[in-house]
Amino acid sequence: MRDAIACLGAGRMGRGIAIVFAYAGHSVDLIDFKPRPAEDFARLRNEALAEVSETLTMLASFGGFPESAVSDIAARVRVVPADGAAQALGRADVVFEGVPEILDLKRKALAEAQAHMKPDAILASTTSTILVEDLAPALPRPAQFLNAHWLNPAFIVPLVEISAGTATDPDVTARLSALLEAVGKVPVPCAAAPGYMIPRIQQVAMNEAARMVEEGVASAEDLEKAIRYGFSFRFSVLGLLEFIDWGGGDILYHASNYLTQALDNDRYVAPDIIQANMDAGRIGLKTRQGFLDYEGMDIAAYRRDRLKALMERLQAEGLARPPVLDTATNQATSA
Repeated sequence: MRDAIACLGAGRMGRGIAIVFAYAGHSVDLIDFKPRPAEDFARLRNEALAEVSETLTMLASFGGFPESAVSDIAARVRVVPADGAAQALGRADVVFEGVPEILDLKRKALAEAQAHMKPDAILASTTSTILVEDLAPALPRPAQFLNAHWLNPAFIVPLVEISAGTATDPDVTARLSALLEAVGKVPVPCAAAPGYMIPRIQQVAMNEAARMVEEGVASAEDLEKAIRYGFSFRFSVLGLLEFIDWGGGDILYHASNYLTQALDNDRYVAPDIIQANMDAGRIGLKTRQGFLDYEGMDIAAYRRDRLKALMERLQAEGLARPPVLDTATNQATSA
């Protein structure tokens, strides 16, 4: 029997999560936790259900499943008013909270929600900014609580960052991770640290991109082109730490020193772990040890697989070109 899912809050994140679980066969209650006049709730309900149906129709048009299945999938989602919240929460096995990013508001909503939930039900906040340790003390059962940060659009992006608190029961983390994997997501554990993983990396990259426009390094249009066909292109296949290992941690170390001096800014200083890895001989592929472990791996085959994936990305962008051939010999020749 599939878990019953509830989303506390009927906004964009709640709707995206509802689509994921409805698609996977679960019943989902989108709970409008804010009391409002009946006509306002009806407007919100119609808007939410319309968005769910429209998104599913769009996904079907991409060829993922028959459009005839949209109505059946969408029918698994209900929008529940505030006066029906207690009943919906009481039947849920897993509740994802998605109210606005205001600490006191989240604490209040989470505490009220868990008071109506089954003792063994899992409560997960989807917050992108507030640490689990700042929310858990407000709850009657902190052992059943953790953070599960989804990335928008939730119905497409596979990653869900899982951040358990010191009071979180390890079985709760394991159960939620298994559920997420079952619906096609990739849960990745993360310590309770500000910014989690992806938002923290994104913050640095986005600010640096904006700074380069501000400094006149490139126009916004040219910078976007460089990011799409360079930065994003490579990192759609290679992980950031994997890429360090490809080039070598020593290369990053020396490049960081140059940029620190040339731009006179400590934000480019390499972290201590880069120097520590170098001292330990963990430079990357060339030593078979870096941030990742390549011992016993067929390096040539590994490189070939990654390069093949990059070539497929090149083809997807429409930028792959056949070689110029001599028409007489059908051999490659210079253009």
